[in-house]
Amino acid sequence: MSSTHASERTRRGNFFDTPDTTEAFVRMATLSEGPEKQRLRDDLTRAWLPMAKRLALRFRDRGENVEDLKQVAALGLVKAINGYDPDRGGAFESYAVPTIVGEIKRHFRDCTWGVHVPRRVQELRNKVRVAVRELSVTADGRSPSVAMICAHTQLSEEHVLLGLEALDSYKSLSLDAERPGADDGFTLQDTLGYAEPEYELVTDREAVKSHLRRLPYRERRILYLRFFCDMTQSSIGRELGLSQMHVCRLIRRTCAQVREQVDTAGAELPTRPAVA
Repeated sequence: MSSTHASERTRRGNFFDTPDTTEAFVRMATLSEGPEKQRLRDDLTRAWLPMAKRLALRFRDRGENVEDLKQVAALGLVKAINGYDPDRGGAFESYAVPTIVGEIKRHFRDCTWGVHVPRRVQELRNKVRVAVRELSVTADGRSPSVAMICAHTQLSEEHVLLGLEALDSYKSLSLDAERPGADDGFTLQDTLGYAEPEYELVTDREAVKSHLRRLPYRERRILYLRFFCDMTQSSIGRELGLSQMHVCRLIRRTCAQVREQVDTAGAELPTRPAVA
């Protein structure tokens, strides 16, 4: 029996999910890509999948769906099977475990953050998080100061503050979540501002103001009664001695005239020269 084979049998006794697949790996290494090699690869994946799922369960209490973690672990297993070389003498388990765990950690690093954070900041967050946990034990549960964290981690104050800020970036809150300490159903969404629709109305009024002043008195009067006094066309006609149809035509024509003048004036505005 080869040393590799004996080593794998020794490891196999540790867990029920570490089968003896040395011969299959040796056989697969001699084959070119084709149906037989794919069959062996599938058999090895099924044989070692329980171990991959066991490794995934190590991370089950970190806020990520367990089934998603199992899928990521299975992907890591496939990568381990494709990358393993039995000729190097190491047992497959020794190669597969760090490969699968690394894939799971990569998933946490790249796919589970509520806000995209650079890897450097993620590493700072992890150092700060561990330091806060360790220092809290010796500080009677009190939150350690920035100076204490700096001394514990040998990080600068700037890096510690950046890591502390990133602590709140891993998971995002729903806008429907209640504000901390609120007992009246006041949610985060209630704190958001919104675009004031009256702003555009102010802009439009300023744009037409000078053009309205240049209109004949009758047209200005009609527009004032219609849009500022909210009078009907029939009421305006009775007040000015005009028919309702005539008032309608005057409003339509005057509005079109003012709109055209505003559009023309906007097109003729000088553009700001580009900054070199």
